[in-house]
Amino acid sequence: MKNFSKLLGLTLALSVLLFSACAKKPVRSEPAATVMGPTPSNNSINPEAVAVGPDVAPGTILEVRDPNIIEDENTIRGLLPAVNFAFDRSAVDAKERPKIEAAVKYLKDNPDKRILLEGHCDWRGTAEYNLGLGDHRANAVRRYLESLGIDAKRLETLSKGSTEAKQGGVAADWDKDRRTDFVILKK
Repeated sequence: MKNFSKLLGLTLALSVLLFSACAKKPVRSEPAATVMGPTPSNNSINPEAVAVGPDVAPGTILEVRDPNIIEDENTIRGLLPAVNFAFDRSAVDAKERPKIEAAVKYLKDNPDKRILLEGHCDWRGTAEYNLGLGDHRANAVRRYLESLGIDAKRLETLSKGSTEAKQGGVAADWDKDRRTDFVILKK
């Protein structure tokens, strides 16, 4: 009898677990049926949108910001495209040179700005090796900028190695991690 009650209790517990795990997922309502209504099919902001409010002058056009540009009080990231590198290489490829030339144009148009060159690697390799490779990549871009007439005093380098790399993933993720970023220094 004692074993029967244990068996009955165990059967009940398993039944509860089984049936609760198989509960139906909730059905998400259609956007048109919600309080907010349907959302636009494209997520772009209308550049001609006019700001409205007590602190805004009538007819003021809203500023449309690129979501890839990150700005704080000291730096601007993402304004200039990163220079990408082949696996285990630090030489600037010919197809990446226009990105460096765009940085030269920016620096010539903004003589008060300086640039930090951040060298990055994918996750493969040791931390020490990747720090060295990131340094080689940042310095390769630096040398190219200097060869195009940019004063070395306006350039700084920093190796991030693989500290910000996506672990695992696929080859497309690794390609994005092998780069040198242009970080504009405001001060």
